[in-house]
Amino acid sequence: MDFWDIVWTVAGAGLILLMLVDVFHTLLYPHGSGPVCRTIMHGCWSLSRLSRRGVSSIAAPMAMAAVIIAWAAMAILGWALLYLPHLLDGFIYAAGVPRQADFAEAVYISMVTLSTVGFGDIAAGYPLLRLVLAAQAVTGFGLLTATVSWILQMYPALNRRRALAHQLNLFREAATPGDPFSMGPSHAAGLLESLASSVAAVSIDLLAFHETYYFLEVDQRGSLPATVTYAQELASEAKTSDHPDLQFAGRMLEAALEDLAKVLRGRFGHAGTTSAEVLEHYSTHHRHRRAGGAGTG
Repeated sequence: MDFWDIVWTVAGAGLILLMLVDVFHTLLYPHGSGPVCRTIMHGCWSLSRLSRRGVSSIAAPMAMAAVIIAWAAMAILGWALLYLPHLLDGFIYAAGVPRQADFAEAVYISMVTLSTVGFGDIAAGYPLLRLVLAAQAVTGFGLLTATVSWILQMYPALNRRRALAHQLNLFREAATPGDPFSMGPSHAAGLLESLASSVAAVSIDLLAFHETYYFLEVDQRGSLPATVTYAQELASEAKTSDHPDLQFAGRMLEAALEDLAKVLRGRFGHAGTTSAEVLEHYSTHHRHRRAGGAGTG
């Protein structure tokens, strides 16, 4: 192998390693996301905020598709660079198949292997190359199943967040104006404890499924950023109640909201020294409130 063969091999191995690390941190590690995934998701989100709202609502699904394409591209190009130094001597060509030693040929071999299609027109001639091709085929099958699982796991987390927003809206609509706990302290305490449990689940979802943060809700009734400040109002009023059960439920809801604020501050960079400020910034950042507290409607 000459100097450039070594360069292509090292570059290919680096791309493959980057892809594997990114997939591991995004899909397998419970509290993180890979550098490629994080950069693409954040970049698409930042660009969408400069555009119209209709574009913002599809930015996150498009970013997820871009992440999957990026993983496939890194795998295809990485293995193609590994195969390039071994064209033509390292492969056996079927009769009638043109013999080429360019990068396009290496990409073709890599794509066919990664997709597990295996046309059989080109086969590895060296034992080590056979193992490399087999490893790529296994990786391609694993990447396909992993990305499908990623998508299927994402939407239940989004539904839990939407369900919490709907709960808060229903509570606000059903409560008596000026007296949200008129249904009775014990019953109200149970409702607040249920809300606290839902807030805690959303905090865990944001840690485990970092990408769900970037999904913008078009319907305000299903948007947690548009309704989370009402949960703070409920917690504050419950803490001042004379009923001990309601006081405890208020403290429980407040603690859950503080945990949510910590996640938003630590993982997504929302500004604020108090949980109220962080949640207000979260609401503004998702375009459901204007600075100063006025709703965008």
